[in-house]
Amino acid sequence: MRTYVAKGEEAEALKEGANWFVVDATDQVLGRLATKVARMLIGKDKPSFTPYLDSGDHVVVINADKVRMTGNKVEQKVYYSHSGYPGGLKEVPAKRLRVNKADWMIREAVLGMLPKNKLRARRAKKLRIYRDAAGLARHAGQKPQAVTL
Repeated sequence: MRTYVAKGEEAEALKEGANWFVVDATDQVLGRLATKVARMLIGKDKPSFTPYLDSGDHVVVINADKVRMTGNKVEQKVYYSHSGYPGGLKEVPAKRLRVNKADWMIREAVLGMLPKNKLRARRAKKLRIYRDAAGLARHAGQKPQAVTL
């Protein structure tokens, strides 16, 4: 059985408006949280999903500093970045990153799970991450719906 994919104007007509969702990261495992958030940003669960259109929803993640990592990842995982210059390798352990930039850690996990194509930047703009629940007040006008993962 073949999968139907809408084309052209038909796909634009099927495209639904973007909804707003709130995800609470408290005691959620980092990788599993990231996969579900990435799926919502892509719009894979919508019946009108079209691979070449951005039909995803806006996602607000709160309580980023309370995300959980399994096993010894807190102690052993290291995030790397390179400036491009000789000797420009920077290493930051997950333990320190979790205290200082927990929102960046979740963003990196989610962006790593988005497809590397021209829609990636547009989908990434629909992701908002806050360290605590106070950041949710900024999006009260959009009336975001709570999602349990």
